[in-house]
Parts: sequence; C-alpha cells; structure tokens
Amino acid sequence: MTARSMSKGSNLPVAPSVVRAELSWSERGGGPDVDASALLLTEAGRVRDDGDFVFYNQPRHTSGAVTHTGKRAVGGVMTDTVEVNLGALEAGIARVMLCASADGGTFGQVTGLTLRLLDAAGQTEIARFEMTAGTETAFIGGELYRRQGSWKFRAVGQGYASGLAGLATDFGITVDEEPPAAAVPPPAAAVTPLPAAVQPSPAPAAPTPSAPASGPRLFKGEEQLPVDMRKRLSLRKEQVAVSLRKHGATGVTARVILVLDASGSMSFLYSGGVVTDVVERMAAVAAQLDDDGEMQAWTFASNAARLPDLRLGELPEWLRLHVRVGEIGLFRRGKKPRRGMEPGQVDMRAVGIQNEEQKAIAEVRAYVRENPAPVGTLVLFFSDGGVYRDAAIEKELREAVEEPIFWQFVGLGRSTYGVLERFDTLPGRRVDNVGFFAVDDISTIPDQELYDRLLSEFPSWITAAGRAGIL
Repeated sequence: MTARSMSKGSNLPVAPSVVRAELSWSERGGGPDVDASALLLTEAGRVRDDGDFVFYNQPRHTSGAVTHTGKRAVGGVMTDTVEVNLGALEAGIARVMLCASADGGTFGQVTGLTLRLLDAAGQTEIARFEMTAGTETAFIGGELYRRQGSWKFRAVGQGYASGLAGLATDFGITVDEEPPAAAVPPPAAAVTPLPAAVQPSPAPAAPTPSAPASGPRLFKGEEQLPVDMRKRLSLRKEQVAVSLRKHGATGVTARVILVLDASGSMSFLYSGGVVTDVVERMAAVAAQLDDDGEMQAWTFASNAARLPDLRLGELPEWLRLHVRVGEIGLFRRGKKPRRGMEPGQVDMRAVGIQNEEQKAIAEVRAYVRENPAPVGTLVLFFSDGGVYRDAAIEKELREAVEEPIFWQFVGLGRSTYGVLERFDTLPGRRVDNVGFFAVDDISTIPDQELYDRLLSEFPSWITAAGRAGIL
C-alpha cells in the first residue's frame, strides 16, 4: 500500500490485518510529555467497560487485539506506539480510537506532533497525519473503523480542553473522583488505576459531560414542536453545550449559517431523508449558539439561492418546504415557475445540478458584510464532494480570512473535496478560518461525536480572531 499524507477528516482503506499507530513528536521543543492510548468502541460509540481503554497502565486488551507497546527515542524524536490486530478484534468492536494525552502542558506546546499508521509486518508506512493543536490536553489523532466488512482509517485531529478525563468519560470510561486526603487508600488488589492525567482537577470542580451547568434555552414556538422532535432537540442542545465546554468555549455565542449542497449527486441523500436529519441536527447548534435561535440558510449547485431563515418553532414546516431536492422537476427546463410551489420555496431549476461552491461562499460573505453582528459567524457547509473550482474557492476563502466568519466544511461521503480538504494546511493566513472533515455516512455518526467534530476548531478561531482584531 502506498503511503499517503492525510488532512483532517480524510480517510483511506486499510489492507493489512495488523497495524501500528505510531505517535511521534520532537524532544527538542521543550513541551510536555505525551502518552498514546486507544479506546475500543461499539457501534454506539461507547466502551463496553473500563477494560476497553488501553494505555501504559493497562497496556494489553484482554482480547490481545490491542497493545500499547511503549515509547522510544531516536535522533531527538520520541514515539509512543499502539499495535492493533484488526483480525483479532471482537465482533462487538466497531472502532478503535487512537488517542493521546499531554502530561505537564498542552498540545500547543508540542512540536512535530504526527500520527503514522504502519503495516506491522513490514513496517511500511500506510498513512501520515501531521497535527496542530492549541490549549488541548487530550487529543484524538485518528480512528480505525469497520465499513461494510472492511477496515478504514480516518484522520480526526480533535482536541479536548477538558483533558483526558473529558475524553475518557465521553466514551463511557469511569473516572473516579480524587479521594479525600484522610481517606484510606485502596487495597493493592484494586482495579488498575487510570493515569494521573485522567484524574479530575481537585478544584474548581467542572460539570461532567452528562450534566450541563445550565439547562438549554427555549425559543418561541419550540414548546409546540412534535413531542419526539422536541425531545431530540432538547438532548442535542445539551450535547452541543458539552462539546463547547470540552473546547473551553462555555457561554460562547455566534450567528450560525447553514449551507446545503443541492448538486445532482446529492439526490439520494435528500430522497433518503439524510439531509432532513442533518438540518434537524444543525438546528440544535443554532439553538445553543445563536441568541435568537434562528439560522440563515443557503442551497447551491450551479447557482446559489438563499432559503428562508430557519426558526426553531417552525422546524417541521421548514423541513417540509425547503429540504426538497432530488425530485424529477430538478432537471426540467423552462422559465415558468413550477406548479404547486408555496411562498418562499426555491425553484430548483434555477439552482441547477453542478458544483459551484464559490458562489455560495460569496453570497454568505456578502450577507455578513451587509448585516454586521456583534459576534462571530459560524458557517456549517455541507457538500458531497466533486469540488473542482479550486482556484475560485481558495480566492474567496483567503479573502474571507479578515472577516468575522469561520467556515466549517463537512464532506458527506463521496470524494474529491479539492481545496476544501487542503485549506487547513495552506500557508499565508493570519488566522485559520476553515475547518474540514469528511464522513462515510453521517447518519451513522452519534450526535455527540458529530458536534465534537463540528465545534473542534471554532473556539480556537474565536480566540485567534479576537487577538488579530478580526472580532
């Protein structure tokens, strides 16, 4: 297999049955020590018990499929390695998260942080993922996951400001509170302790991920939503709050804008209800971040078109009227409006079927300029790939660096994301104003994981944009 340099969110198939995930960093940087670990997760995104956490104090999983092989230093580079026998993983394990924790500092102080995936048999490099971080003290570098009977690797690059305790508890690991000073120590036969980095700071006590500090806000009409939708929205708002807290962004507010790909290749995602579900999940982000609980929205293909604002209390009707691409009428020609259209609906014939992301980006930029807000703008931009206007897209996003907008792109399972996938690593920008990740099937990603990925870079951008005078 040919080695590949990966960007955040990208994925590739893994052919070898035994692989080594090698985390490396420079010893010369003077930063904290780093420890690699692995979490074995079910389809639900949770461990079965604390035994599914492999680290230096519990270096071998009971199945023998995952082993922490330890550290070594060569030529000023330190490595810590986890070996995974994919063929020996139990049937209930769907993913292996490749994690790390920083002892005595943050990952922003670590230089040369890189995750390499190797064929354990011949030590051939399969993939390389070079990572950057800020104030995070725990990190998910990548994940190995099953897809249709085969294994794949995804570059994740997601940090946790709440440390390894926040990461571990998020996936179901039990983290015991620090015992009082006068307490009798546990007997020697007690369960192997988690590393010191997992123990929560004694004071002040932070709320656990399952118990948000304050309840989610209610907006006009929200109490009249269908019961099931209202329950989903309430839980999702709490999950968004958890994600913000993990990244040190509790209380942050922002204007939220949604952009939906409507190109021809998206038709099955619309007809299958995937896009409807995405919009409902994104409504919770606006509910938690945006003071008015509204979300501006665009759709695009050959052209961009603005959709009516999405108000939480009107969510069912908005979904019915405006998430509606994939019908045969999309391909009909003619200038007369399609019969049966209701006020505010977009005639999709005017939108077309090609991929012209730069047009939607330009329209959103113009809207933000013409409608200034006292807070930053988070754009949630969904596309299934086929990106080919790289130069035009790069021009728009480079010009937008000095604007109070963070662009979070999400790839919906195809490929060829072009400059959207590469923009994270492009030089010559005062602040990093773009995030990207891709998923094979967004409907299989648990809400908490999706929100963690969506919001992993936005808080860092708020800090950087504030320092740069952009906000």
